[in-house]
Amino acid sequence: MDYADPIERLVEALKRLPGIGHKSAQRLAFAILHQGREEALELSAAIQDVKDKIRLCSTCCHITEADPCRFCADEARDHTLICVVEEPNNLLAVEKTREYKGVYHVLHGSLAPLRGIGPEALKIDPLVRRVQAGGVREVILATNPTVEGEQTAAYLSRLLKPMGVKTSRIAIGIPVGSEIEYTDEVTMSKAMEGRREI
Repeated sequence: MDYADPIERLVEALKRLPGIGHKSAQRLAFAILHQGREEALELSAAIQDVKDKIRLCSTCCHITEADPCRFCADEARDHTLICVVEEPNNLLAVEKTREYKGVYHVLHGSLAPLRGIGPEALKIDPLVRRVQAGGVREVILATNPTVEGEQTAAYLSRLLKPMGVKTSRIAIGIPVGSEIEYTDEVTMSKAMEGRREI
């Protein structure tokens, strides 16, 4: 059954979003249709604001409205320590701990050669320029514990170590609150590698 053209266009547009299939796009389209005009216009304005006002920080490539971003502009943070993450939401996860006091660098992805994502597709060059400029004592590689994340961390480590900067990898292992018997062998292996003296 065909819907009116504006609804079909909205469904097709929503389907382009990650994780949204045809049925979900239809549900969202009809939810928008049933909203009041003001709510729908608010959604439209919010989308337009994101496209018009959000940019990448010229230093760390984090998404921001002001350049430099609030982390790079904060003089109280340790600018000699850079935590490298794959995506902006990873940065926020690190920041929630309230433990890390350095600055960040966002790659906007990870290496995935089988999908055609090589180093040139990521924000690696700005990181290299930051390290080459001097004043960086350590780069913490906080990429995801996936095959792609591990490849990215290994690649960055090989790239940065010859520049004389310390590179470290976040510890990966058994999540707090889980039980060892349900842990897979790769996670257990990483937990053993990342052990520390108590």
